[in-house]
Amino acid sequence: MKSALFNFHSFLTVVLLVICTCTFLKMQFPAILEQKTGFRGFFWKAARIGERLSPWVAVGCFTMGVSIIFF
Repeated sequence: MKSALFNFHSFLTVVLLVICTCTFLKMQFPAILEQKTGFRGFFWKAARIGERLSPWVAVGCFTMGVSIIFF
């Protein structure tokens, strides 16, 4: 079993999933990610990245999905 911290491919997959999940949650339930500091602030920042860089995040998710399926 490999850890996502030591495998760069797995680490990128986890980062993309966190960004996409936080962005989705912020769109559906904005009050959850309202706090900009502390522990929940990390997830607020991930949602902000997903909102502002959504075309690039989508390309990253698509590329990661293709690489997981075929490689």
